[in-house]
Amino acid sequence: MAKTRAEELGKFIAKTKSTIRQTAKEFNMAKSTVHLDVSKRLKKQNYFLYLKVKKILEKNFEQKHIRGGMATKKIWEEKNRL
Repeated sequence: MAKTRAEELGKFIAKTKSTIRQTAKEFNMAKSTVHLDVSKRLKKQNYFLYLKVKKILEKNFEQKHIRGGMATKKIWEEKNRL
């Protein structure tokens, strides 16, 4: 049976623990398409993989504010060097 796009995306996220944004960039797709595939389509096609991906994405979502703060800090540090 051929793998669907949703399953490919799900396996990539499960393997690399990447975010929706990183996955979209890797596959050259829109973030909304990736999100739709792994949250809706994958649930119907491969429920076990969906649960695995869901857990990873929930963890990424909980850490989002930390990554954003680190990015802002880096920007300000670079500005202050000039």
